[in-house]
Amino acid sequence: MQKTHAHSWISKFAFAMGNLGHAAFYGVLSNYFIVFVTAGLFSKLSSKIAGQLIGLVTSLIVIIRVFEIFIDPLLGNIVDNTKTRWGKFKPWILLGNVVSAIIMIILFTGIFGLVNVNWIAFAILFVILFVLLDVFYSFSDVSYWGMVPALSEDSKERGIYTSLGSFSGAIGWNGLTIIVVPIVTYFTFIKTGKHTQGAFGWLVFAGIISLLAVICAVIVVKGTNEKDNLIRSAAKQKTTFKDVFLGLAKNDQILWASLAYFMYSLANVVTNGVFYYFFKFILGKPQYFSIAGLIAILVGFFTAPIYPILNKFIPRKWLFCFGQCCMISSYFIFIFARENIFLLILGLILFNITFAQLVTVLTLTDAIEYGQLKTGERNEAVVLAVRPMIDKLTGAFANGLVGYIALAAGMTGSATAANMTAKDIKVFESLAFYIPLVLAVLALVIFLTKVKLSEKKHATIVEELKDKLAAGKTAVAITDPGKKITLLAPVSGFVKALPNEQLPDFKATGFTIKPTENKIYAPFDGQVHFTFSTKHVLGLVANDGLEVVIHVGIDTVKLRGNGFITHYADGQHFKAGQLLLEFDPEVLKQAGLSDSVIVFFTQPRNIANLKLNVDQQLKHGEVVANVTLKSN
Repeated sequence: MQKTHAHSWISKFAFAMGNLGHAAFYGVLSNYFIVFVTAGLFSKLSSKIAGQLIGLVTSLIVIIRVFEIFIDPLLGNIVDNTKTRWGKFKPWILLGNVVSAIIMIILFTGIFGLVNVNWIAFAILFVILFVLLDVFYSFSDVSYWGMVPALSEDSKERGIYTSLGSFSGAIGWNGLTIIVVPIVTYFTFIKTGKHTQGAFGWLVFAGIISLLAVICAVIVVKGTNEKDNLIRSAAKQKTTFKDVFLGLAKNDQILWASLAYFMYSLANVVTNGVFYYFFKFILGKPQYFSIAGLIAILVGFFTAPIYPILNKFIPRKWLFCFGQCCMISSYFIFIFARENIFLLILGLILFNITFAQLVTVLTLTDAIEYGQLKTGERNEAVVLAVRPMIDKLTGAFANGLVGYIALAAGMTGSATAANMTAKDIKVFESLAFYIPLVLAVLALVIFLTKVKLSEKKHATIVEELKDKLAAGKTAVAITDPGKKITLLAPVSGFVKALPNEQLPDFKATGFTIKPTENKIYAPFDGQVHFTFSTKHVLGLVANDGLEVVIHVGIDTVKLRGNGFITHYADGQHFKAGQLLLEFDPEVLKQAGLSDSVIVFFTQPRNIANLKLNVDQQLKHGEVVANVTLKSN
């Protein structure tokens, strides 16, 4: 349906816009706040006291963030247990962005100038405010990425959402390198008359990015829509803190993917954090710093959108390998060939091919169903809290390392490239490039040897979950106990009861139809309860509460929607006999798949009496079953 297709792309656009502001905000928080601390926050104090306070603030950031990584899964648990009419993710996305934006601006004021009056009081309030900032930012981050499995259960479509989010995020993150120096310099000049990067310029810069983050959060809230489906609604709704950590501990694919991502992320964030110093102090060309951001954005324009296209032909494991090999190659250029402008540009291009980030996020997303099948628990936001938790940890280490580099290599205050000694440059190289190079190699080795959750395996897991849930664990209320419901044949063909010789292991209550046509019609008056992006299966609920699932073909999830045309929207109401779905028998035949239509009841315990008209030929619209309901 064109309307449904349009709504789908509106949702994708809104989701992508969310990460534009979200990633830009994180860039300010993880990279440029430290630059502000080392260059502008303590500019009115003596160099000795300023150096001590720089060390204090960077140490506090590391300690706070390391401590808070244990809080992130608990924040995910709070999100998972949230129930509002707007869903469980949107309230936290909006609230998290608004509160963290306000606190960010306060920090860039030096807590309203307190830093110049009483540094002890400043340090105490800094800890409190930074903890609050991190908590509310984490709420928004966990909710934003936690929304992906609620927008689609299909691994490929999740790839589109994640790619678009990463694409806009790359613009938000890398765009900062283009605008930061001009904005900070311009507003510093307006305030002081000096062409430098002063405290007022940094404050305006932080205010602009904070406002952008809030606007983008509003777009996400307005433009996206959570889907309901059998797998999500069947999962346990309430979780405890104990459930959170047990669920993560039992999910080996989360653990290995997380370790690989930690290695990649730490290397990536550290390197991004030192680029400003690299251009200003090592190359002596701070005016060229914007080139790094421009290259990153241009590369992002190609790599993120092309990912889902390449993933149709290349498994994501090998895309991860390609991305990491590019990253590893870039470090050799930064170390040995940085004076050659053409090779330096090539290094920046290779560094920004971020397939590793896309693949890891998708693997963690697919691990939700993997964990649900393995443990019976589905914790969407909790699972996806792992990635922001890692980002926070790597951000903490990167902040500390970048601050240490600035101090150890003499890159603070009014220092310039002319002040750099050979020893300073060696310290910079070892910490900024050699260590990240080793981390990038470790990420590649871990992902290749330990991460087994491929796209095909995830599709199989989704099918297994649906089969396990065929006995019914969802909770749609029966509105009229004792009501007799007539179920019409959704397609013409020969009817047999479940299980049968074709599906001996399918123990659900229901029937199969060997179709003689390619159209599926509504078997009663009701509503589309859940949908799958692969289009081969849909869940229906009658107005009286009876739930059924119509599954077209066997193993047709492998077609990824090819050969299916839908005539419904998620949540749509329909009348008995209304056309819902068409399928192409030739596509199924060429794939070697059965076209049998399987209809089963997801809540057989709510059925008091069932009479099936089986072992005969029926036309669509003829009575195939009479059902008498009982109360829950």
